[in-house]
This record gives sequence, C-alpha cells and structure tokens, in this order.
Amino acid sequence: MRTACPTRDSTSAGAGAGPGPGPGTRVRADAAPVDPGRWPDVARLPRSSALRTASARWIVENALAKTPLRIRQGGRQHAEASPPGDGGPGAPTLFLHDPAAFHRRIGADGLIGFGESYMAGEWDADDLVAALTILASRVDALVPAPLRRLRGAWVHRRPALERNTPDGARDNVRRHYDLSNDLFALFLDPSLTYSSAVFTALPAAHDDLTAAQHRKIDRLLDLARVGPGTRLLEIGTGWGELALRAAARGAEVLTVTLSAEQRDLAVRRIAAAGLTDRVTVELSDYRQVRGSFDAVVSVEMIEAVGAEYWPVYFAALRRLLAPGGSVALQAITMPHAGMLNTARTHTWIGKYVFPGGLIPSREAIARESAAAGLHITDDAGYGDHYAETLRLWREGFLRQSEAVTALGFDRVFRRMWELYLAYSEAGFRAHYLDVRQIRLVADRAVPGRAR
Repeated sequence: MRTACPTRDSTSAGAGAGPGPGPGTRVRADAAPVDPGRWPDVARLPRSSALRTASARWIVENALAKTPLRIRQGGRQHAEASPPGDGGPGAPTLFLHDPAAFHRRIGADGLIGFGESYMAGEWDADDLVAALTILASRVDALVPAPLRRLRGAWVHRRPALERNTPDGARDNVRRHYDLSNDLFALFLDPSLTYSSAVFTALPAAHDDLTAAQHRKIDRLLDLARVGPGTRLLEIGTGWGELALRAAARGAEVLTVTLSAEQRDLAVRRIAAAGLTDRVTVELSDYRQVRGSFDAVVSVEMIEAVGAEYWPVYFAALRRLLAPGGSVALQAITMPHAGMLNTARTHTWIGKYVFPGGLIPSREAIARESAAAGLHITDDAGYGDHYAETLRLWREGFLRQSEAVTALGFDRVFRRMWELYLAYSEAGFRAHYLDVRQIRLVADRAVPGRAR
C-alpha cells in the first residue's frame, strides 16, 4: 500500500489531532486518537498471524538482549522490568506501552512496523537518540545470520509508483519539500539550509548553526572553483542560500528544483538580496537542463535520484560540464552491503519521509561517476557534523511543538518527524552513515588527492 507523506490538517490550523475517531481507529487512554483517513496504517493494526507475531517477539527479545538497552513494559510511572537487555542504571530505556501491538507490527512489516508503532504511541524511550544509536551500531549483529536469510518475509518491495521517472520525481519531491515552508522555518536556522553544516568545534550550539552552514556552502563553492564570472548550475535549489552566496562571489547562477514551495521562497529571497540579475531559479528536472557550465554543485540531492537513475544523473553532470569545469557534490553515504539491501526494500523512511530515495555508498558513487566519464579528485567526510546538525534541528523542532500544531500538523506527524530526525542522527552517531564532499572533473584531468 502506498502511503503519501501527510500534508497539513484541512479542518483547522489548531486542530492538532484532526477529526474525531472513526471506525477502526485505535485510541490509547493517554494519547489522542489517530485519524484513519490521514494515517491508515498507523490507526489500524496490520493483519498478522499469531505464529508470525510470536516469531517476531522471539527475534526482537533475543536481539534486544544483546544490547545494553533496558526494556520496560507499561507506562513510565508503572513500568515492569522485562528480561531482555536490562543494561543497568544509566542505560537508555525503551518503554513498551503496548507490547502486543509493538510485536504484531514488527511481525507484519518489520522496521516499517517499528516506526509506525512509535507514531501510534505504542513505545517511547527516555533517550530516543541514544536508544536508536545502540540499535544502529549493532545493525549487522542483532539478528542471527541464519535468520537473516528470512529477511524477505519481513520486508516489502519498493512501490513501482515511487520510481523517479520525471513525473514520479516531481511527486516524490512534493511529498516532502512542499509540506510547508513555515514548517521548515521553525527548526532550520535563518539561512534555511537543509543539509549538513560544518562546525569549527563539536559539540555545537544553536547560535553556531548559520555560520556553520555558510562554512559548508563556501567549502563546496571553493571545491567547484566558483568565482567572478563562473557559470554555475545548482541541481537542487533548497531555499536559495547557496545560489545567494555564489552570486555574491560574482557567479552567474542557474538553479533548478522540483519543489514549487522552495522555488517561490527562493525567488523572493533572491529578489530581496538584489541578485535577480545573477540568479535564475527554474522549476525543472535535472534531466531537462541544457547548456554548458563551468561548475555544477549538487547538495544532498543524489539521495533522491534513485539507483535506477544514477547513470542518468552522472551522465547529465558530464554533459553539462564545460571543459576544465568542476562538479562539487555533497552526498550522504552508507556501507555498500547495506545500500544493496536497502535498494530492494520499502523502508519506513521511504514510506513516510523520503519516497523514492536511496542513500548511495562511496563505491556506487565512484563506479557510476567513472562510467559517465568523471574522475574523483577530492573526497572528504564529516559525519559527526551531520549528527550535530540533526541534533540542533531536532531540539528546535521539539521546542516548536505548539507552533507545529498551529500549522495544522497533528500528533502523529510530530512523532513521525521526531523519529525521522532522531533516527537519522543515530545513523551518523553510530557511523553507519557518513556525509561526503566530493569533487569530480572530466576524465584525463590531473588527479588530486582523496582524504
């Protein structure tokens, strides 16, 4: 079943929970009802046999027993200890408010069920990031090797409708980036930059975020050799901050996006800065761009391309690059084996947050870029900085809970978004995920160094 990323409540801005419960809606005593019209797979428990649910419970309990996590069943005030994973004082604690629903969802839908159970309020953690980091750091050891062969019984294939064809890519982008500019402004810094920052020191403070985002952008512009008179193509506009800083250097910028919400605000910001003569913003797919550019910059956009279209993406970069030009990419990466497994799987992130996306491995980037006639000269990573960026975003989002509700996003959305930010942060803290800044040039250029 294809579930779209939810939009705002159409009933009233301050409704929070949306319309009242309907048939089949699950309501916990300490939680608002879940609207089955907006959240069908959260509001209703999935079909699952008793044997499948029992098997899931056995696997989950044995997996958690290998971790220092503490497991408590019931509410925080009246929780009873459960044998698996009793890590002792100071260990993060999972509170299973509804263990039967938790295991049933996992038995039916694997990690999608794990995420939907959190959205439904069936489990919590006293330190969500710490708990998820423990799980992420043991991702390859939690399930015994013989049982991993049964992975296909718990995962779903990616929906064909989420392929990143030109029409599919537009729909996938809209489902995330067109949620609301006001929503993103609540937790991003004033530069409205929605990608990893580069800090001077860790841990960082919220007041450091804008300078750190500018530092990241300037590194990319330097990597692409952007200066006065440079013809720059940016694939993935965001809300326009990179285009603004490139134009301030004297570059002539074409920036393209598939998000109408982002385009409209980027155009307004560029006009307010008096740079409309240097920056053109187009609502366009990267496959439609024509011309020749001295530099191409693309920040955390490759993750939305999809493995099927990586050859097309890198071929477009090569086609659009003028002789002697440079490409600067910022890309999230994951281990190659994990990427291969994820490529065949419909994930919770794919279902609710980034439909159609896939995080590449460094090996995949090297292979696909080389096949297109591009050569990597620089490759630097700073995943710990992304963990800090995500922490600051998550804390900002949680501080703005009432404002998020006022925009019409309900409790289930807020829990979904919190889990998305915490889940992502945990991936970087566990070093399962990384973020790289990569420079590419056409073949036969003088090789540089890789760090």
